[in-house]
Amino acid sequence: MTTTAAATLPIKFGTDGWRALIGEDYTFENVRLCTQALCMHLKAVGLGQQGIVVGYDTRFRSEDFAVATTEVLTGNGLKVYLCDRAAPTPVVSYTIQSVQADGAVIITSSHNPAAYNGFKIKTADSSSAPQEMVDAVEAYLPELARTRHVEQRSLHAAKALGQVEMVNPIPAYDARVRDLLGEQRLENLRSAGLIIKVDSMYGAGAGYFRRLLKGGVTSVGELNGYRNPAFPGIAPEPITRNLAKLMRSVPQQGAAVGLATDGDADRLGVVDENGDFVTQLQVHALLAWYLLEVRQLRGPLIKSITTSSMIYRLGERYDVPVIETNVGFKYIGPAMIEHDALMGGEESGGYGFRGHIPERDGIVAGLYFLDLMVATGKTPTELLAALYDVVGPHYYDRRDLQFPADRREAIIAGVAKDRATLGRTNVTNMERFGGGATPLNGVRFTLADNSWLLVRFSGTEPVLRVYSEAPSPDRVQELLDSGVALAGL
Repeated sequence: MTTTAAATLPIKFGTDGWRALIGEDYTFENVRLCTQALCMHLKAVGLGQQGIVVGYDTRFRSEDFAVATTEVLTGNGLKVYLCDRAAPTPVVSYTIQSVQADGAVIITSSHNPAAYNGFKIKTADSSSAPQEMVDAVEAYLPELARTRHVEQRSLHAAKALGQVEMVNPIPAYDARVRDLLGEQRLENLRSAGLIIKVDSMYGAGAGYFRRLLKGGVTSVGELNGYRNPAFPGIAPEPITRNLAKLMRSVPQQGAAVGLATDGDADRLGVVDENGDFVTQLQVHALLAWYLLEVRQLRGPLIKSITTSSMIYRLGERYDVPVIETNVGFKYIGPAMIEHDALMGGEESGGYGFRGHIPERDGIVAGLYFLDLMVATGKTPTELLAALYDVVGPHYYDRRDLQFPADRREAIIAGVAKDRATLGRTNVTNMERFGGGATPLNGVRFTLADNSWLLVRFSGTEPVLRVYSEAPSPDRVQELLDSGVALAGL
């Protein structure tokens, strides 16, 4: 059956998928248009015959947007494996492998505030859609917006024709987790007697740590472990400003560690035994150190431009190559595949691992962090001290700045200007990262004191991000001030 869908504002993919305000740009009509564009691309390149997985998170009406997506996919003659419940993005991504599908669509806006929802595309290898695929899908949208022509079939009719298979994604994913850790390591975690606090941030990751670690004396207490699409008082991003409850709860409950997953559980946040936030760059380096030192594994490490220079130090220490990419797993995932990488990581708290999927997984990352603690017998603060013995002290922070839309070009010009110094410190290297959907993917200054500053526009929100890593916390804040001044904000 052929129907029409009204086009509103343009659909534009960012760092990982298309995200927009619900009811403004993110409408059922535009979700259908986006799905139709994907179908046209799949047909053009001869993909889709193995079916497409459709998953969704706990946001407002995500399950209904997933049905709308399913109806367009089936209207275009494709089989759909529709998840029968809200599920984390890495769980849906792994389902592609477990059912041997040609890819997935996931209805999620990840860490964005409650007013947003989104549309992520995954490939047959469970990776985020690479930029060339995103460009190809977007290329169909102008004509679709003009004609408003969408092929769709009702969910009821598609089920009757055998085009839709309802899938519980949990059992296959749990089995993969057991393979990744091994039964002995999982048993060690369960019998360690740790008190673990988990903040699921009202998202799709609720219940996963508790279920995977049950059966022993280790205790998992969960905060915000139920669906609330309003995400009251927070955005579901596991960073300091959103984790006040977890940061209080860990020392109050005598917990060994706090773990937090974002709205679709592809990102991890860590709180140490004192209730202090462990930065994403520190966690990235600790997880890489875990794989290299505890697990004695070897292979390339993939890092985005915004993450820690500690990864370079670990590469030197363990004689493994380090490969840098632009921001986003649409770059990191393909690089992991190309280089058979041991790990890929980004500043946002997303980490992917060899032997699993070339995609972020906050649940596996959290279990690996717990295994690092149990295998070494160290607390998070002791682990960080041990890491610094290897790579030297590194501190990090980020500021997110609102900016007037009409100042974007002026900000670009101010930040990208050549300069020999920042403050009183010489600039030893200046790199401009351009191209893609954003005019300024980033400018990074490397300084003579081994610190760095990076300024870039977010690919998912209308904000300017300023990042810094330096040998002391005070130096980090000094550099962030410099970055804000460069942007004229």
